[in-house]
Amino acid sequence: MNTSSLRTLLVPLLAILFSGSTALVAAKQPNVVFILTDDLGWNELGCYGQTKIKTPNVDSLARDGMRFTQCYSGNAVCAPSRCVLMTGKHPGHAIVRNNRAMARFGEPEGQHPLPASEVTVAELLKQSGYVSGAFGKWGLGNTGSPGNPTKQGFDRFFGYNCQSHAHSLYPATLWSDNKKVKLNNGNGIPGHAKLPPELDENQLESYAMFKGQEYAPETINQQALKFLRKNKDKPFFLYYPTVIPHLALMVPDEDLERYHKEGWKETPFTARKRRSYTPHHTPKAGYAAFITKMDTFVGRVLNLIDELGVRENTIVVFSSDNGATYLPEVDYKFFESVGPLRGLKGSLYEGGIRVPLIVRWPGKVKAGSVSHVLTGFEDWLPTIMELTGVKVDLPPGIDGVSLAPVLLGKAKPGEGGRDFLYREFAAYGGQQSVYLDRGKWKAIRQNLMSVGKARATGRRGGRKDQGGSDEKSGTLELYDLENDIGESKNVANAHPDVVARAESLMKSERFPSKDFPFKALDE
Repeated sequence: MNTSSLRTLLVPLLAILFSGSTALVAAKQPNVVFILTDDLGWNELGCYGQTKIKTPNVDSLARDGMRFTQCYSGNAVCAPSRCVLMTGKHPGHAIVRNNRAMARFGEPEGQHPLPASEVTVAELLKQSGYVSGAFGKWGLGNTGSPGNPTKQGFDRFFGYNCQSHAHSLYPATLWSDNKKVKLNNGNGIPGHAKLPPELDENQLESYAMFKGQEYAPETINQQALKFLRKNKDKPFFLYYPTVIPHLALMVPDEDLERYHKEGWKETPFTARKRRSYTPHHTPKAGYAAFITKMDTFVGRVLNLIDELGVRENTIVVFSSDNGATYLPEVDYKFFESVGPLRGLKGSLYEGGIRVPLIVRWPGKVKAGSVSHVLTGFEDWLPTIMELTGVKVDLPPGIDGVSLAPVLLGKAKPGEGGRDFLYREFAAYGGQQSVYLDRGKWKAIRQNLMSVGKARATGRRGGRKDQGGSDEKSGTLELYDLENDIGESKNVANAHPDVVARAESLMKSERFPSKDFPFKALDE
């Protein structure tokens, strides 16, 4: 065979081989599924110590992956926490720093939007060929704003654009990309209501008016599954911010039966004494069933990943946007929702922001492992980029530190995670906190909105059941979390060196926001 003939045969053959190699590399690019629950407490999962509420699917996820013990949500309430997650910037640098309803500014619905200049996880993945879908509660800008999820890197969105709209789980409509779709609930069941005075609170029939026909979380779950089926052959990013277990306490009757059998002593919640979410005849059973329903939806996602044959190539992350609610229809003491932690949703004490975090990646993340490293939501943008191998420049000014060395078992003992972590929240009295020495120390200041004024607590800032402080407004408290996870003993006077470092970080790790002013810190 002459050289010319050999070349004629080899060139097509090599082209096929290299084409196959390229396809193989592309096929190895891992999928990412990020499941974000809403107001789920640190101790409300079986794998974190919960004994009354059953969460078999999430518990299985923990057995197959890595469970973290010191993960902090982006903030103490919904929108600012999600902003930190999406952008990799902590609350002192983030654009969205509180829940701000745009209805106050003439908008039909939605919260303060992410601007077009912000770069999200979804946008970075899209640059590398990922298809991205968000299914659930968005809360970072309505459809007419630059914060619209379809303008922030997501190819598909289905769910609640506005978090206030998400207070009802039987709404009249949901958003499908940029269009409203009608649900089979007539004008919708309100998320806030009182039991009419003429109705008997002890009769189950009295609560029938708070039930609809089409359960929005079910519809959203089906859309998420449809997205997975459609994109199983592409690298995909599924962001699944479920609205459960955020109130209103709405759960289908068929899910209540198993917890009614527990025989728990129940007091009907009527909302007659104070404005709150919709009434429920058996709130303890309702709340437990609510979380188990969430677990069922998670199980469907995990099962479909297996059925589609992409389990080994899919990174699954599970967490919560903040701590458990403080509202009376949920008996957080009965469920021990935050375990030994102090504080609840809205508070920068541990119970308000220390959240579950579970990561599974078969063959890469050690099954059944537990990590105690300090980490926060801002870390997920660089972590996802490193784990997926996406070669893009990270946005300037991000605060995140990649968890990849920890997850892949490459971090030595005492390494990985963060050296310090910063949080602030210009609400619920005004709060600021910083963690030092890889999470051993925590410094916190409360009631900052009252600095220079007579003693006050601000909006729910000093509620005892929410962890409210007895200290004077703005006083720095210091806790040794290694020995006092419940933040019961302020040791600031005994450690002036740690206090000095904390105060320095509290000044340096932020800049003022014109949209979310924090007078005590801005001046």
